[in-house]
Amino acid sequence: MSTHRTVSLVTLGCARNEVDSEELAARLENAGWTLVDDTGEASVVVVNTCGFIDAAKKDSIDVLLAAHDSGAKVVAAGCLAERYGAELAESLPEADAVLGFDDYPRIGDRLEEVLAGVRRPAHTPRDRRALLPITPVRRRESARRVVVPGHGEELPEGVAPASGPRVLRRRLDGGPVAPLKLASGCDRRCAFCAIPAFRGAYVSRDPEEVLAEAAWLAGQGVRELVLVSENSTSYGKDLGDLRALEALLPKLAAVEGIERVRVSYLQPAELRPGLIDVLTSTPGVAPYFDLSFQHASGPVLRRMRRFGDRESFLELLARIRDRDPRAGVRSNVIVGFPGETEEDLEELIAFLTEARLDAIGVFGYSDEEGTEAASLDGKLDEAEIARRVAEVSELAEELTAQRAEERIGTELAVLIEERVGPEEWEGRAAHQAPEVDGTVLVRGAGLAVGDLVKATAVDSEGVDLIAETAP
Repeated sequence: MSTHRTVSLVTLGCARNEVDSEELAARLENAGWTLVDDTGEASVVVVNTCGFIDAAKKDSIDVLLAAHDSGAKVVAAGCLAERYGAELAESLPEADAVLGFDDYPRIGDRLEEVLAGVRRPAHTPRDRRALLPITPVRRRESARRVVVPGHGEELPEGVAPASGPRVLRRRLDGGPVAPLKLASGCDRRCAFCAIPAFRGAYVSRDPEEVLAEAAWLAGQGVRELVLVSENSTSYGKDLGDLRALEALLPKLAAVEGIERVRVSYLQPAELRPGLIDVLTSTPGVAPYFDLSFQHASGPVLRRMRRFGDRESFLELLARIRDRDPRAGVRSNVIVGFPGETEEDLEELIAFLTEARLDAIGVFGYSDEEGTEAASLDGKLDEAEIARRVAEVSELAEELTAQRAEERIGTELAVLIEERVGPEEWEGRAAHQAPEVDGTVLVRGAGLAVGDLVKATAVDSEGVDLIAETAP
């Protein structure tokens, strides 16, 4: 086979995909492949795709086509490849291979086949929720590692390497922040979401394994850990311990070299009082709440197969802020869900106005194949959905800017991530997660990337803050 075994990894989508790419990178290096940043220098380009919503699917296809134009062999991996398999391979002949999650343990062999011109048939997608037993004890047994001679770590059928226990990882970004996967898969049945079908049932990682990876990341220069999963509030339920996250967080914060731990993807209906206490009172744990409200109208939420309403969500926010008035809160909302009335929209607008959120992502509803919502009646036309999205987005921009103004004059703990001027640095405060929230421009001398510094907010620009360190 070819001796030009150079590979470039392109990652799209969420932080969970970033972790998956770093695991693929480690497997490829161990298999003798050379990783390169420039796709133009690679003999094979692996695109770790996103298959969540239509816009993400289009981005994935565009990147695959651009990689093909570079002259390299092109491999589609990730959620889009797992979700559509043979259908994607047929519609995108430019891809030299379409790999599902079960191909990950032998990713080096698969790329060797690509270089040799062997075109392996793409997999037929299946509902991964049916591939694991439901009881916590049996699920834990199913997720145990299996070692296959000559191939290293392997997992039982149905537990993708991206979704189950792992020991391999190679950092692709040298910054002071890194995602750390708590679990993968989801047991919820939200009407609009296809993720559980292709990511599978919820599988928590063993706490000791998470701690070991945290220590390894600290040794790589990481100062902030961002805990990711499809639903972090479910962590431990398949291990028989609903309070596993509360116990794990102080241990992660105590890892030498780690300055801050942040939890993402919290379900409002599962946010326990004990978890609120830990998130707002543990040194080294960011008082940060990434709450997927999705809407605030009770009837719409019921049609979404979710829980809550405007009053219960405001009560939850009041409990959080009673524990820590400066706690950061972000959320996403879906506008134009089937059956959403003008009254429902006004209920959402009223909630957002009262909630004082730091960041709000606004998404227009679109049908996703295989979801319950795709078959619901009461669909709104695209123009009306776009009008509602524009209205809520404009309000969200105004409200989050106001929330940032409220933080002027307060002291911030800012993790420095980049130098942008002689004595100017960009970083994030405790209420700001990477990529999805705002940033802080810090003015001060003697700082360095990776420092966690105290600075006073003196101004704001939209959701971004400007802060100064003490003389």
